[in-house]
Amino acid sequence: MLITVAIPCYKSAKTIERVVEEIRAGIAQRPENDYQIVLVNDYPDDGTFEVIRKLCAEDKKIVGVNLSKNFGQTYAKMAALPFVEGDVLVYMDDDGQHPADQIYRLIDKLDEGYDMVYAYFPHKKHSLFKRLTSKLNSAVLEFNGTKPRGITLSSYCALNRMTVDALKQYKSPFPSIGGFLGGVIKRYANVEMEHRARLEGTSNYTLAKLLKLWFTGFLNFSVKPIRVASTLGFLSAGIGFIYGLYIIIRKLVDPALAAGYASMIAIMLFLGGMIMVMIGLVGEYIGRIFMTVSDQPQYVIRETINAKEAK
Repeated sequence: MLITVAIPCYKSAKTIERVVEEIRAGIAQRPENDYQIVLVNDYPDDGTFEVIRKLCAEDKKIVGVNLSKNFGQTYAKMAALPFVEGDVLVYMDDDGQHPADQIYRLIDKLDEGYDMVYAYFPHKKHSLFKRLTSKLNSAVLEFNGTKPRGITLSSYCALNRMTVDALKQYKSPFPSIGGFLGGVIKRYANVEMEHRARLEGTSNYTLAKLLKLWFTGFLNFSVKPIRVASTLGFLSAGIGFIYGLYIIIRKLVDPALAAGYASMIAIMLFLGGMIMVMIGLVGEYIGRIFMTVSDQPQYVIRETINAKEAK
């Protein structure tokens, strides 16, 4: 078996060598298997690609891919796909939190007939903010139908060859890997693992980046957001109609009753806000359609090392 491990690299000059060494040691537990490692540098403004260049010079089984700018983790994962040669693809992070010595636990589960297997970390070594936002994101994606129910997502996962080939066909400039695969595969599984502390530094995810990631997952492959907005619009209109009847009846019963200026302003602000939210959702969908038909690329590659012709 040839196992490809793809890693999006972001400011990981101090960690990526140790991660690569652990991957090689983990796969070597079964000498009959071979490996390929694809390192995608998603931040070309520091020294990470120089470390990748050194690793590629020492080991021809390592492919280095340098993107033209910082696109984001999902885009970097997509950028690795044209260079994947393995029978199995494993995605993992560059910070050492994923136990590469347990890589065969994912692959063995995949061999049971699953299309995709996620590592499940019951005790994540993340900040409270990151854990809470991760749970919120999971709940939103499950409601939206872009995440399989009962499956915990993580960035440490294994895909069989059929799933990799399907993912290669995905060309949207707003990629959501989980959302796309949710429409083409059905067999998912989790494998429980221990989550480690980072080798260096802290998480690079900011609130703005998390919001962008959630928004993509929330809008892609579903019209539920539009339906929710429409439902809220109908409810708001109904509440406004009923309240209007109530005001008229009160005025007829008691002509001396003063008009409710404050309540009317509050209702107008509420309805105006709802309208703006709905218009914003529709505009977001239209904007994404426009960017898609304009053939905006998912990523641009500046340089590759040890790469065969992209497939």
